[in-house]
Formats: sequence, C-alpha cells, structure tokens
Amino acid sequence: MSANLTNKSLQAQPNAAFDFVRTLAAELSKGNVDLPSFPEIAVRVRRVLADPKSAVDQVVRVVGSEPALAARLLRIANSASLNRSGRAVTDLRTAINRIGYNMVRSASMSFSMAQIRKSNKLKGLEHHLNDLWQSSTSAAALAYVLARNCTKVNPDEAMLTGMMHGIGKLYLLTRAVDHPGLFANNAALNEIIDDWHASIGKAILENWNFSQAMAQAVGEQANFDRPEGGPADLSDVVAIAILMASHGTEDTGLGVELHELGAAKRLGLDSEKIQGVMRESADEVNALSLALGS
Repeated sequence: MSANLTNKSLQAQPNAAFDFVRTLAAELSKGNVDLPSFPEIAVRVRRVLADPKSAVDQVVRVVGSEPALAARLLRIANSASLNRSGRAVTDLRTAINRIGYNMVRSASMSFSMAQIRKSNKLKGLEHHLNDLWQSSTSAAALAYVLARNCTKVNPDEAMLTGMMHGIGKLYLLTRAVDHPGLFANNAALNEIIDDWHASIGKAILENWNFSQAMAQAVGEQANFDRPEGGPADLSDVVAIAILMASHGTEDTGLGVELHELGAAKRLGLDSEKIQGVMRESADEVNALSLALGS
C-alpha cells in the first residue's frame, strides 16, 4: 500500500503532511486498517452479520441493544421505498426480515458515522465529517435506485457499497487528529484524502471480509472508463452514484459529464435517461436518504 504514496502528498505541507503520511504508510504496511474509534454497536453488527451461523434472533438482540439504531431500522422498513404494501412494521425482527442484512449494515454504518461526527475528539473536522455523512447516504440511495432500475446488480449490495465508499476518508480523518499541523492547511489534508482514500477504503473492506466486488468498487470508484466489456457491474453503479450525489439536486451539466464515460454507457445512461431516472426516482432517493441519514 505504501507504493501509493505520492510526491504531491509529501510536498503539500512538508512537516505535518510528511509525518502523517509516513505514519499512515507504516500502519497500512502492517495491515492495520481498522477503525478503533468506531462505535461499538457497528463492530458488533458487523461481527454478527459476518458469522454465517448467526440466527436472526441474534441479530435482533445486537441491534436491539442500541435503541436509536433499532428505531432507524424500523423507520427504513416502513419507508415508502421498502414498504410498498403500506402495512406498518412495529417489531424489530419483522423489520430486519423485510429489509435484509445488507440494509442493516448500511443503517449501522450511517448511524455510526452520525455518532462519529458528533465526537469531541474530532472537533475541527465537522465540515469534513458532515460532507462525508451526507455524500455517503446520498450515494447509497442513488446506488440502490440505479442498481434496481438499470442493472441486474443486487440493489442492497449497491446501497451498502455506496454507504461504504467514503470509509477511507473516515479512516484518514480519525487519524488526522493526531497530526494537528494538518488542520492549519486544509488544502494539504484534502490532497492527502484525495490521493489515499479509495485504496484505504478497499483495504478496510478486505480487512472486514466484505465481498471482493464491494472492495473493488470502493477501490476504483473514480475509474469511470474501465476497459472491461459486458454488462454494468457494481463498480459502474457505485462510481456513477457517487458522481450523481456530487451534483446534488442540480443535474445541470451531469448529462454532458456522463456522455463519454464507459460506466454510464454500460448502465445505458445518456442525458435524457439520467434526467428520467433522477426525476422518476426523486421521491424514492429522498425517502431512502432520509431513512438512512436522519
């Protein structure tokens, strides 16, 4: 991983940036890519869902130990996007069965990121954390809608990958607090994040035993023109979802930006189609974003 070290990162802020990147390279070379500051509930959810022997009752017990997360799952299960029958769900077991384990993972990630951004330890990084939280929930919702409407990719896996696409940024921000010199130069921190976050995110997902397809999608999230032929895959969905999320509600220029991108072509998206997807799915994206992120 240290081979990804760029001269730009080293030159951005000679002392603070160099010290930070050198520490980062040492951690990554040892495979030390966990998030020790992550809320315990996220770690417990990840562990119970990673165990193929875990029964739904075990998942219910773990999730139910954090009332705020349990309430979020109930809200998602009753959202317009997932409750097409209109019958309200009032118990956690039914909610988890309805939304599936990948949605539980997405919700626990969103919940954890919301908790982290309130941490006193990360004071001074609120702007970065708020942007990350909002972009992650938006990309997750858009990935779900794109996967369902334009591909054969599993929408729940697409949503989870969209939620996780910025996990490398979160890792860098939680580590940056140990290098306060970086705060004096936002440009230096932003440059390091841009250079490193995708490869770090890929390493984290691999370390956490997520699927190779998810790790690959996070690692190549900015690669819109991969040469592979064939139908759209998870990497295409996530890359375009992130791009769409970066435009927010403004689709001006998005069609032009997508026009020559291989990922957009594999998804069958042109200017007209992308506007149609955004228009037809606006309510659904909004509902999912609110359920995941509020």
